Amino acid sequence: MSAVVHPRVMPRRGAARATTWWSKAWVRAVEESAYARTDLAAARLLSRSGRVGGITVDTGTFVAAVEDDAGLWTASGSVPVLGSDGCAAFVETVAAESGRIVALMAGELPHGLVEHAEEAGIELLPYGGELGAACTCEAWVDPCVHVLGVLYQLAWLVESDPFVLLQLRGLPRDELLARLHARTEQTTPAGDDLETGFDAAVRAGRLLELLDGSERSVDHLF
Repeated sequence: MSAVVHPRVMPRRGAARATTWWSKAWVRAVEESAYARTDLAAARLLSRSGRVGGITVDTGTFVAAVEDDAGLWTASGSVPVLGSDGCAAFVETVAAESGRIVALMAGELPHGLVEHAEEAGIELLPYGGELGAACTCEAWVDPCVHVLGVLYQLAWLVESDPFVLLQLRGLPRDELLARLHARTEQTTPAGDDLETGFDAAVRAGRLLELLDGSERSVDHLF
């Protein structure tokens, strides 16, 4: 799957707070990675200012243009990706309960899914030390305010669509669905109720996407 460019978030007033348990976990990782609270405060203001460009998310990486009073910068970062064994184990974890893929397609990240994945040795949600960062600015801290601002916006994207997190971890939406479908064909007879249930879940998820529009809104996060 190619990289996905998420559109620029327009300026908003007031605090932009994570509201789901998984986006709050992402924010905790961001705040663990910061050098100082003043950097976090400046990054929160920057994230709401409309001066962060569209965020490009790819396997293990993200990048965005960020503007401030000193100039225009390229802020980027990385998240460790799951290895082949980790991806395979996560597919099995999703397949273990029929409702999990439906939840993901509906924009939810079930707590039980993440716990089950952790028991299999798969860490989906990053901690502060896993967040790599780079920026073209001259700040000596790493991550700088520009990268932190992008990371805050990523929390909103992950909250709205957990597949953003999965793509960063190396298992984007289309690949996960293809693996689940292939697994279903291999493990169930043609016409089996489980296969029918999987196909119905995928169709339901696609329908939700069409109803929501091509881009998921993050307005409720501001």
